[in-house]
Amino acid sequence: MDGRLLAQAREEKENIRREAVRIDRQRHEEVYAKLPQLRRLDGQIAALIPRAMDPGRSVEELQRESLDLQARRAEMLVANGWPMDYLDGAWDCPKCRDTGYVHGRMCTCLKKLYDQAQAKDLSALLKLGSESFGTFDLGLYDDRPDPASGISPRTQMETVFGICYDYALDFGRRKENYLFRGGTGLGKTFLSACIAREVSRQGFSVAYETAVEALAAFESQKFSRDEEEAAKAAERVRRICECDLLILDDLGTEMVTEFSRSALYTLINTRLLDRKKTVASTNLTAAQMARRYTPQIMSRLEGEYQVLSFAGSDIRRLKMERELE
Repeated sequence: MDGRLLAQAREEKENIRREAVRIDRQRHEEVYAKLPQLRRLDGQIAALIPRAMDPGRSVEELQRESLDLQARRAEMLVANGWPMDYLDGAWDCPKCRDTGYVHGRMCTCLKKLYDQAQAKDLSALLKLGSESFGTFDLGLYDDRPDPASGISPRTQMETVFGICYDYALDFGRRKENYLFRGGTGLGKTFLSACIAREVSRQGFSVAYETAVEALAAFESQKFSRDEEEAAKAAERVRRICECDLLILDDLGTEMVTEFSRSALYTLINTRLLDRKKTVASTNLTAAQMARRYTPQIMSRLEGEYQVLSFAGSDIRRLKMERELE
């Protein structure tokens, strides 16, 4: 899980717990003001707890006394117009009493808040809309065979789509890293976003970064003179390196410097050593990448990443043409 998002979920859960405690205190004050005898009854119930250690009293006897007192308590509440459980806590989640944990394990309510935080965070990062495998349109790809390969772009993209779909749905058991390669507007970013959404939905931590933004974070972490900016960049770098899945979009659009090459190698190598999975995309050909990056970077990409070649014509342009028709 992403520590930053988990901290947000815990903070939200703590705010919910505080509000529940406030409401519960208010209810007790309301009831005690009208029924002072109920305050005394609650005191008698509370006094039974230390008496459970008294060897002279049997457990069965204490249980009977406790049940009798609780029954009288419920009768008094109902007789005065309150529900019998009115003073039993205003918890949003009675299972964990809004602590977020049950017997040391994360409660479903905290997991739900985490999932909501991750979905919101991912949507802000994607900035594209509601991409999903269900809205990927293979009809935008030409079904005429390519003269060189004998395979149509549509057939090629059906294969690519199937690989991406299976990878996302079975992410927890997959080991592959992928490099999406192809020209502009062929669906690389769209399918990356589809994978990110599905993997995130399953509860895995996902970071979606362009190569430009990711390497800028490394640079700010190292060279920024502003302590706050450097700290934010360091947290972003940590997240990029440690998330379960990194989507690294538009590889090859970043400015090439000695530092950017070093940072890219660190990013790729760190994630491989930690067995963290990455899906990168690029418009560059293999030859262009070899001229741009160091042999060490190319060794990692060629040896540890499976290449998925995207085919067809610019589908963004095709969509615009359809809208104008």
